[in-house]
Amino acid sequence: MTAPSLPAPDVTARSLWAGPSVAGALAPALAAADAERGTPWPQPLASQYARFFRDGVRTVYEAQVAARQARLTRATLAALVDPSDERVDEVVDGVLLLCEQSSWCWAAHDDTFDRFGRITPTVTEPYLDLGAGEVAAQLGWVDHLLGPALDERAPGVRWRVRQEAQARVLRPFTERRDWWWLGVDHPIMNWSPWIQGNVLAANLVLEEDPDRRRATSALVAEGIAAYWASLPDDGGVDEGYHYWWQGAARALEAQDLLAFAGIEPAPEALARIRATVAFPHAMHLGGDWYVNVADGAARPLATWPWNVVHAWALRVGDEAAARHTASYRGRPGGLFDERASLPRAVGLLTGSWADAPAAAPPLVGRSVFPSTGVAVARSAPGSARGVAVSVKGGHNDENHNHVDVGSVIVALDGVPVVVDAGKPTYRAGTFGPDRYDLWVVRGDWHNVPRVRGVEQAPGPEFAARAFEVSDDGADGADETDGADRTGGTDAGPAAGWRARVDLAGAYPVGGLEHWWRDVRLDPGAETVTVEDSWEFAPAASGDPAGPTAWHWLLAGDVTLTPGRAVVGFAPDGTPDGSTPRTLALTWDVADVDAELDVRALDDPELSAVWGEHLTRLRLTARAEAQSGAFRVTMRPTGSGSQEVA
Repeated sequence: MTAPSLPAPDVTARSLWAGPSVAGALAPALAAADAERGTPWPQPLASQYARFFRDGVRTVYEAQVAARQARLTRATLAALVDPSDERVDEVVDGVLLLCEQSSWCWAAHDDTFDRFGRITPTVTEPYLDLGAGEVAAQLGWVDHLLGPALDERAPGVRWRVRQEAQARVLRPFTERRDWWWLGVDHPIMNWSPWIQGNVLAANLVLEEDPDRRRATSALVAEGIAAYWASLPDDGGVDEGYHYWWQGAARALEAQDLLAFAGIEPAPEALARIRATVAFPHAMHLGGDWYVNVADGAARPLATWPWNVVHAWALRVGDEAAARHTASYRGRPGGLFDERASLPRAVGLLTGSWADAPAAAPPLVGRSVFPSTGVAVARSAPGSARGVAVSVKGGHNDENHNHVDVGSVIVALDGVPVVVDAGKPTYRAGTFGPDRYDLWVVRGDWHNVPRVRGVEQAPGPEFAARAFEVSDDGADGADETDGADRTGGTDAGPAAGWRARVDLAGAYPVGGLEHWWRDVRLDPGAETVTVEDSWEFAPAASGDPAGPTAWHWLLAGDVTLTPGRAVVGFAPDGTPDGSTPRTLALTWDVADVDAELDVRALDDPELSAVWGEHLTRLRLTARAEAQSGAFRVTMRPTGSGSQEVA
């Protein structure tokens, strides 16, 4: 067997794995591991795999796969703490179940049906996707961490792991170089670092030929460098905060493994790393809430590996990013989340992160990423108290795209109340030709207008024509474009703030010359105003396809009265523990008719964030004008606010 070749101590490091800090952090996971030992393992079935090809359901099979791997992770951690025979046997059972699983690829990604017309895996033609990479990395880490115990208790298991990893992942990666996620006839996106980082982990520990190991590491280094080169200079990510963790963060993890293998990033890659490290805290609203765009959740459903970002923030000298990551050290369970994958779990339990002191998050006052057309501002820099607003420009063909040019999110006291619904549960149609039939993706369920009966359209040509950000409400383009190398963040004074975006290009509406969306933040009054002004060419004054309507998607409870809607949403309270307030949206009743559309949430991923429902406030214009303007004002109500409910 090869020497230990992953950056963490193995089971023989008893002072670490048998120490009180690890045992304490792992207590819930160890209890779960002991409780499930001796019970049947989760069993992915052929009928569950086939469902994706039959009726589009992918979650049943993937849930079984995820449950099996989560149990193996818990079993591995338990065996590290106490490598008793029964605990090592549990690991061996999980490892062999994975080795005997027909495919490590998720059905939704497999090309078996397209190539062969089959609805079960083609074992002789393994497809290298996210799922296959995850299994290979997990088995590599199990082998590294428990190698001595496995050799003593179950000789031959590690040989089997190597055979399967070679056939399913390592050889397909090196021998087939037309994988689309490498950027072959497809833009590079988050799959590339996610898969390649996992391939690298498997390679470093499971590839016994040193020449092949070096060659595979070099291929991964090229791929990760290509990913960094694909990111904009300002560190923006069009997939948003959620997929930052499955893209940029995956690349950071891969870069750490490359460094362990003796390969450091080039200076140009380091510049992109420095910029993107600032992205998570730039999107922070307060507590666990973040600005979300595309297929992103506003509140993460699991703990992310903050240790990775913390280490890179210290390396590149980003004090604000380091503070933001360290704020998670002060939370209950902040050291370890049992839902983490095995590689991420080990990283959270070892290294400098385990001893990092807690800190308060920076809660920056201004963030802007011109490359993706995303800007965020808050009324009270350094505090979750007050209002925060984000505006999105961009275009309607981004990665994990939603139809949302010009969409606005507003948070009150760190909790979003004017919202983007975010990520749905994925199924067959989510990424097919019917994607834009999904309500959660359509423009009508984002905070953008329907212009003369026409929704925004998907496609790269449907884009913002201009995107401008300035302080003090002054006209002019964004002053930080290309100037702030920390990713466009600036704590800044609590000055007035303004963002303007021309939405006209996002609508297939003839004669629409301009549709300016002007978003202003008055910090002292804790007030956000959104004013739309438009102009049509004279020849476009014929009958419209339907009425113009403004949509505002609201979380929580909504009360509608003439010219006013009041919304309250704080499912877990406010981040600073203050009494939850409500937000009032007001408008001129002479301009529009107002209605509420309640959308019950039967999607578990959406309801986990927003509860049982979301409500759309629909403001429909009473008349169509060649040019005009319409304004909605948002401010808190109740004690301490400018307006009393």
